Amino acid sequence: MKYSLLALLALGLTIGRAHAQERPVLGAPPVVLPAPTAPAPARPVEPSPTAPEIPIYTAPGTQPAVQPQTQPPVTIEPSNTSPSGLELPGREQARKAAQAHAEQYTKFFIYSGFGLSYGSNYYTPGGVFSISASPALGYRINDRVSVGPGISYSYTNQTFGGGNPSLSLNNIGVKVFAQIRVINQFFIHGEYEVTKAQLPLVDANNNYIISNNQFVTGSRTVESPLAGVGYRSQISNRAAADLVVLYNFNDTFNNSIYSNPVIRFNFLFNIGK
Repeated sequence: MKYSLLALLALGLTIGRAHAQERPVLGAPPVVLPAPTAPAPARPVEPSPTAPEIPIYTAPGTQPAVQPQTQPPVTIEPSNTSPSGLELPGREQARKAAQAHAEQYTKFFIYSGFGLSYGSNYYTPGGVFSISASPALGYRINDRVSVGPGISYSYTNQTFGGGNPSLSLNNIGVKVFAQIRVINQFFIHGEYEVTKAQLPLVDANNNYIISNNQFVTGSRTVESPLAGVGYRSQISNRAAADLVVLYNFNDTFNNSIYSNPVIRFNFLFNIGK
């Protein structure tokens, strides 16, 4: 019983001391709790400055300038010439050049040619110099093939050396020509010419006949088949210049008016529409 009373007394003292700690102490400053702070007001965002619009003066009776529009993106689509839709380098340029080639040419054209050749004489130390003019009227069958008639004139001067006199000859004839464009500006040229030629006369031993220190000449019909290649340089839609190198298949003794090779400078002029 004695021990129970002591335990209850100890418990009471402990509880009383705990309540004494929870009570406010006299003379202590009051506890002040901080007041809740309000959120700062949002600052208005000022618009960025823009340049003022400058009025554009438009003269009376004229329309204002139209602003350029943005082009839509280019889409690549398959075509007959390009199934994948992609163009190889140079293909588009070649196609445009071929189209321009077809558009710029008319059916008819004037073909004026100037020829120049030099060769050696048969059996003599001299040489043969020839210059010629051969204008023609051409007709285009299609974009690659052209044909036409023409006339020709040539002057030939032959030297023989050894103190012998020189020989000057004048020849005139008619011809037909044909051209086939192979690739780009390269073409094949052929023509057949029939000329009333002035040629020196020879005796039974094929020796030239000389009288009064001059060669005796006579008229003869000479056929000249010529063929070769050429290159065309386009000057404009109406004009072009050709360089043609030909071979004379009838370059025989005393029966030829052109010595191999035959080099010609031709000018082409489109006519009509």
